[in-house]
Order: sequence, then structure tokens, then C-alpha cells
Amino acid sequence: MRLSNIRNLGVKELWSLARDPMMLVLIVYSFTVSVYTAATAMPETLNKAPISIVDEDHSALSARIVGAFYPPYFVRPVLVTQAEMDSRMDAGFDTFALDIPPDFQRDVLAGRAPTVQLNVDATRISQALSGSSYVQTIISEEVDEFARRYRADPRPPADLALRVRFNPELNKFWFGAVMQLINQVTMLSIVLAGAALIRERERGTIEHLLVMPVTPFEIMSSKIWAMGLVVLVACGFALVVVVQGLMSVPVKGSLALFLFGTALHLFATTSMGIFMGTIARSMPQFGLLAMLVLLPLQVLSGALTPRESMPEWVQRMMLAAPNTHFVSLAQGILFREAGPETVWPQFLALALIGATFFGIALARFRKTIGAMA
Repeated sequence: MRLSNIRNLGVKELWSLARDPMMLVLIVYSFTVSVYTAATAMPETLNKAPISIVDEDHSALSARIVGAFYPPYFVRPVLVTQAEMDSRMDAGFDTFALDIPPDFQRDVLAGRAPTVQLNVDATRISQALSGSSYVQTIISEEVDEFARRYRADPRPPADLALRVRFNPELNKFWFGAVMQLINQVTMLSIVLAGAALIRERERGTIEHLLVMPVTPFEIMSSKIWAMGLVVLVACGFALVVVVQGLMSVPVKGSLALFLFGTALHLFATTSMGIFMGTIARSMPQFGLLAMLVLLPLQVLSGALTPRESMPEWVQRMMLAAPNTHFVSLAQGILFREAGPETVWPQFLALALIGATFFGIALARFRKTIGAMA
């Protein structure tokens, strides 16, 4: 009877979700548009930054500097006057404005150290941070080559033979798409599980369940398997259709092994969602609570930045979070073609963390149900 109750209650949760159009839109958007845009909209390198140049020298060297800025890092430079430079920066037309002073070439050939002014619009923070070093490098190289009177490619004392593994093209789409998919799995599983419980409370159907011959364990288990199944199916669809199909990201490892690890991760995160649903009294409260939980999970798990670059106490603390182990196994399976003999520690950790969160959430759920009864 217990398994039958869990199955029937889970089917009820699926029908309830199917009648919620906003949740359905959220699921479809999160595993299609969100994955694609997150992987393609934020380039890791400078890309088509607008730049204007005030050439007060009108020399061969200044012409070389002007011609050194070209796509894809910069758009073609616009030659302006000093007055136009200030007005264009104020209007937001340019991210960089370069002012080459008079007699710049003569000072360079005379061995002096002339100064070139670079104005940067820091409101475009992503371009301003990396673009300043790009501009400095370009100017330095052009000045050095002009001073030597020939273009040279000096060989370093020790040469490096680079062999890039797992992403030979250094394509940012490959990493961004998979990491965004992992983030969406965590977010949707927590939101759907918590919303399923709050929806029962807001609609008054939780009282109906209390008078039925079902236990809190059965009610909670039904919500976990139903919402976990929805997210698991959506994850598999996004991985095959969006990541592999639309974005052409090669997935080297076993899809079945990855989905098994995803199921263990969902066991933990849906339990977290149920626990948060017992604390929040309404969907707005649950949304605020979810923001406080999801942001640290996603930022500190290694999905955005390597864990090795974080303080040691943060690394140890995040070992208690399921995201840390899920990110590790996902990268190992999908990028490095890791097998069960490699990722079994992450599987074991997810199972233990999931069981712990399930036990805590069940205790809290029973207490909440008892207070309502």
C-alpha cells in the first residue's frame, strides 16, 4: 500500500503541475532558451569594443597604431577630434578613446618615453577590465617594432608545445552550456518541490491529505519522485537537443551514467526544496529564501570558477553541498569521458547528502503536518 500511495500521489503532483501554465513555461524556458543564451551571450574575450582615436601626430607610427585595432577584438577605429572624443564618451558611443599626442613619433625615435592617453568608459565593466590591457599590448608592440625598424618574431629561450585536451578549440560554449544546464537542474528541482508543497497549503488540499490514510513519508516521497522525474526528463532533453544538437557540443561520456548522477543530485535538491517549503508560508517568501540558497550553491560549487581558487575553508564547507559533487561528476563524465570507477566518490557523496537532507526535511515536514493537524 505504501508504494501504491506514493505512486498515486506522485501522479497527482504531475497532473497538478500540468495545470500550472507558469511553471510549465518556466521549465521550458530554463532548459532551452536559458541554456542557449547563457552559453552564447557572455564572451570570455574582448569582442567588437568601440574605440575612437585622436591622432594629433599624423605620422607613420600613429597610422600604424590606428591600423592595429581591428575586429574581432575592436570595431574599426573612428578618427575624431578632442572635443568629439569627450562628447562621444559622454554619449556612450565609445568604450575606449585613445589620444596620440603631437610629435609622438619623433619622441619615440629620440629615445624619450612619450605618454599616450587612454580614456575608458568603466560603466561597460566587462570590456573595460580586459580591454585596457589589450590596448596597452597593441600600442607597445607597434612602438617596439617601429623603433626596431622591422617586424620580428623572437623565439623564447624555452618553447612550449601546447596540447589542449577535452576542448581543443577552447570554445566557451562547451563549458558554458553544460554549467548552465547544471545550474538549471538545481534551481528547478528546488523550486518545483517547494512550490508543490506551498501550492497544497495555499489551495487547502493539504487538509484533504491529512484525513486520508497516508503518512508524511508517502506525501513527501511522492513530491520528490514526481518533481525529480520532471527535471530529469527536461535535463535529458536539453542535453540531447539543445546542448548536443543546437549548440553542437560534443558529449564524450555516457549519457545514462550522467542521468544516474543527476537523479542522485535531484534526490538531495528536491529534499532541500521540501524543507524550504515547510519554512516559507507563501510563494513570495519561498522565492526570497530560494535566492539566499541558490546563489551560494551556484557560485561556490565550481560551476562558475574553479574551487581551487577559493579559500580553503569555503572549499571544505561546500563539500556538504550536493552541487559541488554534481559539478565534479558532470565535468568528468561529459567532458573527460569518466566511468563509474572514476566518479563513484561523487555518487557516494550525493547519496549520503541526499539521505541526510531527506531525513532532515522529513522531520521538519512531520512537525509542520502535526502543527496543522
